[in-house]
Amino acid sequence: MSGAIGGISDTLLYLSGVSVSFDGFRALNNLSLVLAPGEMRAVIGPNGAGKTTMMDVITGKTRPDAGDVIFRADTDLTRLDEPAIAALGIGRKFQKPTVFEPHTVHDNLLLALAGNRAPHHALFARETRAERARIDELLAIIRLAEHRYRRAGDLSHGQKQWLEIGMLLAQEPDLLLIDEPVAGMTDAETAETARLLREINRTKSVVVVEHDMDFVRALDVKVTVLHEGSVLSEGSIEHVSADPRVIEVYLGR
Repeated sequence: MSGAIGGISDTLLYLSGVSVSFDGFRALNNLSLVLAPGEMRAVIGPNGAGKTTMMDVITGKTRPDAGDVIFRADTDLTRLDEPAIAALGIGRKFQKPTVFEPHTVHDNLLLALAGNRAPHHALFARETRAERARIDELLAIIRLAEHRYRRAGDLSHGQKQWLEIGMLLAQEPDLLLIDEPVAGMTDAETAETARLLREINRTKSVVVVEHDMDFVRALDVKVTVLHEGSVLSEGSIEHVSADPRVIEVYLGR
């Protein structure tokens, strides 16, 4: 695909008319969403609303039946596979943390660094000064500097989530897709995760799928509410929380 589509030259991510069906069930139904460079967006909605399918489409895991999925105004993501999309600078964190539990926090970050060394020798090759400095930065961002040499498997659930966010950042994505980061966290970890994501958002664009409304409120960003595969409401948390349709299908439950 060549040249920007009219009107989307200033967008980072552009979804228009995206539909996906699985065995007759329409998971996405004419979904449209526009993300500006540097924006953080919260996506909420009841189970089955299409949140995960939307992430699957953006990352190339699922091909849409119809619609446009455009990154940086001129790259058609529907033509690319998952590794190619990741290489473009789109990183995804799934709900369940997947860290290398036998390894230390430090070694997990070393394995994840961009320009990845081959895993079999990454931990045995001498660490460069630049790698050391980048790991120091990441440890500060993800609140784990004191746990550098701790085994990842010994971290709390919330700390594992932060470590995985750090591993994602190590790959230098421009856009982070983060799925239910605070599920299972303590209240203190949830509040800290909101601060952490706001900090990351100073230099990265972020899409957060979440159910925890207090956490979404703490993010203080534009909210998109999905229902039955399309956008039901969009705006500030105050706006969507007051929308009678949102109350009926989501908040009232």
